[in-house]
Parts: sequence; structure tokens; C-alpha cells
Amino acid sequence: MEWQKKLPIGIEYFKDFKRDGFYYVDKTGLIRDLVHSRGSVNLITRPRRFGKSLNIDMLKTFFELGTDPTLFDGLEISKDNAICEQYMGKYPVISISLKDAAGLNFQMAYDMLGSAVSEEAERFAYLLNSKELASSEKRKLTRLMEGDFEKPFYLHSSLRLLTRLLCKHHKTPVIVFIDEYDVPLDKAYQYGYYPEMANLIRSLFSQVLKTNEHLYFAVITGCLRIAKESIFTGLNNFKVRTISDIRFASYFGFTVKEIKELLHYYHLEEKFDLLKEWYDGYRFGMVEVYCPWDVINQCDKFLEKRDAPMEAHWENSSRNAIVQNLLETATETTKSDVEALISGEAVKKALLPELTYTDLDSKDQEIRQACLWSILFATGYLTDASIPENGVHSLIIPNREVLGIYEKRICSWFKSKTVSNTSRWSAFCDAVKTGNHTEVQHLFNTFMSDSISIRDTYVKKELKENFYHGMILGLLRAEGSWRVKSNAESGIGYMDIQLEIPSTNTGCIIEVKYAEKGQYDLACAKAMEQIEKHGYAEILRQDGMQKIHKYGIACYKKSCKISYCLEHA
Repeated sequence: MEWQKKLPIGIEYFKDFKRDGFYYVDKTGLIRDLVHSRGSVNLITRPRRFGKSLNIDMLKTFFELGTDPTLFDGLEISKDNAICEQYMGKYPVISISLKDAAGLNFQMAYDMLGSAVSEEAERFAYLLNSKELASSEKRKLTRLMEGDFEKPFYLHSSLRLLTRLLCKHHKTPVIVFIDEYDVPLDKAYQYGYYPEMANLIRSLFSQVLKTNEHLYFAVITGCLRIAKESIFTGLNNFKVRTISDIRFASYFGFTVKEIKELLHYYHLEEKFDLLKEWYDGYRFGMVEVYCPWDVINQCDKFLEKRDAPMEAHWENSSRNAIVQNLLETATETTKSDVEALISGEAVKKALLPELTYTDLDSKDQEIRQACLWSILFATGYLTDASIPENGVHSLIIPNREVLGIYEKRICSWFKSKTVSNTSRWSAFCDAVKTGNHTEVQHLFNTFMSDSISIRDTYVKKELKENFYHGMILGLLRAEGSWRVKSNAESGIGYMDIQLEIPSTNTGCIIEVKYAEKGQYDLACAKAMEQIEKHGYAEILRQDGMQKIHKYGIACYKKSCKISYCLEHA
């Protein structure tokens, strides 16, 4: 078998691709477009795991003094001789990531930010031998390198100082890259020190980016566009490229063409439809985009095992708290919107072009909800179904993976809400245990009437069934003494839910069906037929269960019907 390049899982440094033989999806056209259209300060916002950090390092590698030009051989930018001659390896570069500048309190976050600045300053230790710098300037650099930020002014002015020293030594203006600029703000909001962190970031940015003769240009990346008045006060020639903008649209995430080329390279062409269903669906500007983190990780699974199951890689790299926040603050209108989304429909929303985290705590329900929808869009939990018109976006859930995130959060919210009503939930569990199927049906209907449902739309039937399956599973697993398994192997197939109650030697088989167009009886009959045909009760008999309750549950919108039979072992 011919040698293949490795899949670049977690690779953040551009030089590693050529040096260590990783597959690279060529995004160097970004250099050309940036040179031709940049402002003095350029903010690029994209969801997490869409290649922001790698692109920042690629830009740094291209522009920085002393770069290895062979790293770009054969790539798109190498065809532009004029840009390469004028810009490649010609500028001092400051590149800093704020992804770790966070903590449980402001002092911890302050120290982490100081550590990131200190580490970057150490790259310029050669300036201590510069004949162009005064002794006092070298002492200031030493202080940065040693991380002496006891006085806040030292940290606030640190990046501006570095640009001045570099420019003075090299006699060339400096390029500044700041990655993940909004992470410290997000963490500060979560842990209650947002005003202090916003003040620090505002001062740091203002000093290095505003009226700085030593700055050539800057590129800043993040997920959110924080309001200019909040963080970027007074900046002129400030250009923003969000996921709605046409420019730079194809440089973050993988395009359809890039996906097909990658699959062809690894002889995985037959996996295209699966990848499309799970990880496609994003629209950046006018471009259809896949999540690269998902694609690379799943292809790695396929190379290990050709029939590997699909997994939610992007989901597992985040807290997904914003979806829970939406549900917890949901009005009846918001509930209706979420029902439409998980049913595959679009909802129309006027989004906020700029955000402040304080809007999330606004007493104005309309502002708070607009902020939540805007964050869901900016962070990749929703995407555009079409080109926005007059600032109004048609929002949809992009793909199957993200749909699963909503469903899990809805089920979690549903469980916490229903279990908190102890008497009703206890009655439901007692009814399941004793086989009182009419009471199970009655109580589950009351639970669903308060919750979010799936509408009868074009979403695949198995996805609708999974949604209701998750709701029932959450209710049963809340009873800690029961053994509950989902999709447990038994007989010659897999039952939806297998339940064993050791204290009474009672077992339950639950098969969930979606009753299309409200055909409850037909769906119930199919569920009960499947239970018998595939011998689902066998494993419960082997486990010593003396009573086996068999439930066929048909769900449609916010109601259900249950068929039932009892088997004695």
C-alpha cells in the first residue's frame, strides 16, 4: 500500500504539515485576499473548530522575518510572485492566543493573560543585544519576559511596548495576530468578573491597536463580534468579516470540493453522503461549509475501521451551555421556535450585529432572547438557510450532529423539569414498574404537554423516534436503583430501552415508534410486533426477571399512545 499523509488531528502549527507529513487543505489564498482587502485592524469571527488558530499560525509563518519559504512551495499563494516577493518573511510579527487567559476569578485570568504575553516576549530575547534600544527599554523588555505585571499598567501596555521595540530594532512596522480574543470575556461572564476583564481587554487592545505608528496591521479572531464600543473603542479603519460576509468565506471550514478531494486521497469516496448528513449544512457567505474537526476525526475512524459508527466530535469539544441557557429562559414563543428547528424548519430572526455579554442579563426579555439567538448563530449551533434579507436571517440547525445537541439538551431540561415534580414522576415510575400502562400513557402525555415536541415534517423518522426515546430514557434513569440500558442487544436485534428492577425481579422492554400523521394504532402494532419478532425478552429471562412488561409507545407531536402485554417467565 502506498504511503499516505497523516490526518492532521489537533495540529495547530503550519510548519508541522510539511515537516511531519500531514494532509493539508490549502487555505493560503487567505494571504492574498487579506493583503488586497485588509484594514489596519481586521476581526474575523467563526465558530470553534473551524481552523481559526491554524490560519493565524499560517499567516504568522508567511509574514514573519526569517520564515522558511519552502513551507509554501506548491501551495496557492506560491503562484502569486508579487505578493511573495513583497511580503513573505519581511515583517516582525507578534502572535498571541488568549484561549488560556481564563480562570475562576479575575486574578487567575490576569495571571494567565500575563503568562501568554510573557511567553511571546521571550521570543524576542535577541532584542536585549540590540544596539538600537536604550538600556531602559531593555529593562522593560526583561520585565515582560519575566512576567512582572504587578502593576496593571505593565500588562495593559505590554503589546504596544513590544511593537515599539520590534519596530525600532528592525526599522519595519509590526504585524499583530490575536487569536481567540473573546475567550477571556466568555469565561469572565461565566464566573462573575466580566467588568474587570472587559476593562483589561479594552485597555490592552486600545493601546496596541489605536494610533500606534509601530503597527502595520492586525488580525484578531474569535467566535463572537463583541460590540466595538465595549472592546474596540475608538478604532478607525476597523474591518469585520463574520460568517455572513462573502469575503474570506471559503478559508474557514472545508468546502464540498475540498471534502471530495480529501475522501479521494484516502479512498473513502463512499462516505461522502454520511459526512454531508452529519457535518455539513453551514453557510458562510455564499459558500457551503463542513466542520473540519468533525471530518478529520471521523475519517480517522474510517481508516481504522471502514464501518466505524458516526460520532459527534464537535459536540464533545464544548460545554454547549448556550443551548441549555436558551431552554431555561424559553418563553412560549421560543419553545415554538425550538420545535420548528428540531423538526427541520427555519425560523426568522433579526440578529444583533454586535454583542455585549451584559445583554444576556438584560431585564428586557426581547433583548435577552435576541442576544441568545445571535450567539447560537455566531457559535455554529444555527446557520443561515438562505441569504439574509434586511438583517433578518432564516435560521436552521445545520446538521445531524448539532440536532443531537439540541435533543440531548431538551431531554436534559425535560428530565430536570419533570423529575422536580416528585409526586408525578414517582407515580410514573410506579406505573412503569407495575405495568399500569394506562397510567403510564396518561402521565407521559401530561409531561409532553409541557415540553417541546417534533412537528410532522421531513425530518427522518428514526430521528424523531430518537427524540422521544431520549425523553423516556431520561425519566427512567433518574430512578437510580434501576438498571436501564439504551439500544441493548437482545435476541436477534436491539431493543430501544431495557429496564431491570432487581428488587422485584421485574423487567421492562420499551420500543418507541413515531406515529406518522397521528397513526397511533399502526405504530403501536409495529412496536409490539418488533418486540416479539426479535425475541427481546430473552435477555431479561436470562437475567432472572420473573415479570416482563412489554411497552409499545407511539409518539406524535405532544401526545402518545401505549400498547402493552405482560409475560411471566
